[in-house]
Amino acid sequence: MEPMEPLPAPQLVAAAREALGAGTGRRRRRLPASRALQLAGEVLAVAAGLKPALLYDCGAAGPAELRRYLARLREAGLAPRRLHLLGAGGSALLLHPGSARRRLEAALRSRPGPFVDVAAARGGPALCGPAQAQAIRGHLAALLAHLEAAEEAAAGPVSCSEVVPAGWNLCTVFGVLLGYPAAYHFPAEEGGENCLALTPLRVFTVWARCPRIQGGLAVQIYSFSIPESLREELREVLDAWCDDLRDNFRAQSDFVDLCISSEVVSLPAVAL
Repeated sequence: MEPMEPLPAPQLVAAAREALGAGTGRRRRRLPASRALQLAGEVLAVAAGLKPALLYDCGAAGPAELRRYLARLREAGLAPRRLHLLGAGGSALLLHPGSARRRLEAALRSRPGPFVDVAAARGGPALCGPAQAQAIRGHLAALLAHLEAAEEAAAGPVSCSEVVPAGWNLCTVFGVLLGYPAAYHFPAEEGGENCLALTPLRVFTVWARCPRIQGGLAVQIYSFSIPESLREELREVLDAWCDDLRDNFRAQSDFVDLCISSEVVSLPAVAL
């Protein structure tokens, strides 16, 4: 099979701006070209199975706008595989159906579970206890059942569904769905307040080059953190996650030059 010609950057930028730009006429906000190209690369990373999901956070676009954007990418020859758009709590996520399902199944099997309690009332982060982990698994099981039903009813290259996250901590559920090896958890009534301020965090970043995009765009595929104090407790989970990522990388041909790096940071405030 002959290598595919790289897609011109202006074509990908135009696709994002036309499908996802907010407003109309002169008030229409233009998505920065760099963000538009990164978005195309992240979509391709989901389609290639390198990450199970992408949380769209570039503006007010919902599933309908994202579906139009994916159609433009398919017309350009990018991301031809079947994908699923999930609406949840006002957020829109793009899923690789098989990878997302396997990620949820793995989290349900894991004991005690890769969930980190960062409640503001705690003196510091700790792994969630059995009762907390069981409640989280209930939410993950409900999401898995929703996705399985949506997959059975799917037709065409892009399917859509909406889930009602009753009582869910979306930070935790999304952390699992996005493929992070450990997900943060806190009481939903705390509204995101946590005990991570000035706590040493090990931030992991994953990059790879995408020859399918003009210039061999360097795409950030993952960025997540774990408390440095829990690194040893989570070492087995992290090692398995890295092994899975490398296996998935070897199984695809859209990206090259995988790079996994980490650094320790302490921040005055951490938003989740």
